[in-house]
Amino acid sequence: MKAIRKKPGCEPEIIEVENTLKALQQEVGGYIETVTIASDVVVICNEEGVRLGMPYNCRFVDVDFVGPILVVGRNKDEFCDVPEADFLMHHLRDEDNTHDD
Repeated sequence: MKAIRKKPGCEPEIIEVENTLKALQQEVGGYIETVTIASDVVVICNEEGVRLGMPYNCRFVDVDFVGPILVVGRNKDEFCDVPEADFLMHHLRDEDNTHDD
């Protein structure tokens, strides 16, 4: 599945990731949590990222994320290829530059 991966301190990148729980957990470093940002787009992040002290990653649609994240598409209850990847990557880059350390 096509996804956008954003790691702390790195630019977002388009990747291919298996649409399995194990692969998604491996990408975010633990249990997954989803944050809906549009009817067809979700962010997958580490459910325990704050508690584990993962480093700040970015602000995306007014939500602060720690640790690595994936931006993927959603079709009903299933993850799928991220729609409008170029548009979303642009916003990930822009919003990341607005964080005050």
